Amino acid sequence: MKLRKHWWAILFSVVLIAFTVYVILDTFVITTVYQTVSEPEATTESYSTNSNEVTDSTEADTSTEQLDSEISETIITESSYQDENISIEITEYYENDTAIYVADITLSSAEYLQTAFAQNAYGKNVTEKTSEIAESAGAILAINGDFYGAQEKGYVIRNGVIYRSEGTSDQEDLVIYADGSFGIISEDEISAEELLADEAVQTLSFGPALLVNGSVSVSSGEEVGKAKASNPRTAIGIIDDLHYVFVVSDGRTDESAGLSLSELAEFMQGLGVQTAYNLDGGGSSTMYFNGEIINNPTSDGKKIKERSVSDIVYIGY
Repeated sequence: MKLRKHWWAILFSVVLIAFTVYVILDTFVITTVYQTVSEPEATTESYSTNSNEVTDSTEADTSTEQLDSEISETIITESSYQDENISIEITEYYENDTAIYVADITLSSAEYLQTAFAQNAYGKNVTEKTSEIAESAGAILAINGDFYGAQEKGYVIRNGVIYRSEGTSDQEDLVIYADGSFGIISEDEISAEELLADEAVQTLSFGPALLVNGSVSVSSGEEVGKAKASNPRTAIGIIDDLHYVFVVSDGRTDESAGLSLSELAEFMQGLGVQTAYNLDGGGSSTMYFNGEIINNPTSDGKKIKERSVSDIVYIGY
C-alpha cells in the first residue's frame, strides 16, 4: 500500500513537472503563427497628387522621366534622409547621463508611417531582430514596437487590419489614425471595431502615455511593471501634422545610465512633442536607419546585441 502511494506521488510529480515545462515553453518559446500577413501588390499606375483617380495616358508617359528625377533628388547622409515625401534627421543627445537618439521626421503623407510583424506573420513567440524586420519591410528608419507577442490581450490593429480585439482593463493605447494624427485611448472605453470605424490604422498597446496635449502625463515614480527606474527606452511622438519623432535611449551601461519614464517625457516635451507614447524598452530598444543600428541595444549591459522582437514601427514606402 505504501509502495503504491509512493509511485502515485512520483507519477504526480512527473506530470506536474512536464505540465510546468510545457506551459513555460508555450509561453516563451513555442512559435505559433495565427495569420500570415499578405504583402501589398506593387502597382505601376500613376496617380494624381490631387485625387485618387488614375492619371491619363499622356501623364503616364512621363512617369519614367519623373521617377528618374525623384531618384536623383534623394539625398542620404549618415544621419539624414531627404526625398520629396520623407525627411529624416537623426540627432544624438546626452542628458541625465544617458545617450538619447532622436529621429525628427516630416512626411508628405501618413501612408509612410507604417508597422510590420516579425517574419511577416501575426502570432505567438514569432520574433526577429528589429533590423531584420526593417530590412524585410524595406524600411528607411525603424524602431521596435510594442512586442504584442508577449501579451495574451491588448488591441492589435496594424495597417488598418484588426488582429486582436480582446482588450485589457485600464490599458492605455496609442492610436494612429489615417490622417496621421495621434490619440490616446483606454481599451475599456472603446472597442477595436469602433476604433477601426473611426479610421484607426495602427494601435500600439504598451504605454503609458508620456505626453498628452504637450503636458507630462506620468508621475516621477511611475514605471512599467517592475522595470528599473533607469532603462533603455523607446518612444514615439507627434509635434505637428505629419511631423513626428522616434526616440531611443541607451541604458544599463557605464556610458549610458538610462532614463526613467518621467525623464523621457520631460525630454520629449523639450522637443516640442504634443503627444508621446512609451513603447517596449530594455533590451528591445533599437533604432535602425539606412541599414545600420544607430544605438547600442543591450539586455544586461555587458553585450551590445539586438533582442528579437515581434514588431516594428517604421518609415518607408
